[in-house]
Amino acid sequence: MTTIAPSADVSEAADIGEGTKIWHLAQVREGAKLGKNCIVGRGAYVGSGVTMGDNCKLQNYALVYEPALLGNGVFIGPAVVLTNDTYPRSVSPDGTLKSAQDWEPAGVTIGDGASIGARAVCVAPVSIGNWATVAAGAVVTKDVPDFALVAGVPARRIRWVGKAGFPLTKNGDFWICPETGNKYVEENETLREVEA
Repeated sequence: MTTIAPSADVSEAADIGEGTKIWHLAQVREGAKLGKNCIVGRGAYVGSGVTMGDNCKLQNYALVYEPALLGNGVFIGPAVVLTNDTYPRSVSPDGTLKSAQDWEPAGVTIGDGASIGARAVCVAPVSIGNWATVAAGAVVTKDVPDFALVAGVPARRIRWVGKAGFPLTKNGDFWICPETGNKYVEENETLREVEA
């Protein structure tokens, strides 16, 4: 059953999946598409044309601007911002106020299972890989590979993480998850899981 708090502002033209919960003061715009069993926290914003997969969590006051694309199982921490304007300006060079027709929105794409830490900013256009983790407060300006842990301003890869989110440990030719025991192989600065 879908739950929408009375104080939430959810457009009738938004597509809300079964079991999704939208909490107090959240806004979901027209044309947004939210999958099944998502959670949209207090004061969060989901722009028109944003697409979210199933089982996503947007924590309190996260701002997800269109045309962001979130895979399944994506975690967006408190006060995260996914931008959509590569060259932001309020006015045109002649000083007139810009309108929606004066710019082309660029989106942030986030792969399945990825997590974006509190107050991080992802500057569009950028892609965050499957199961990657962006540390709290990071500013992402370049694409992030699958399973990467990035931190800092600008964000840089500092570790590899597994599907459980734990940093991996190097053991011979493999990277091992201390939580699950799953193995990963690094090739050409990318990581892939070794099938059991």
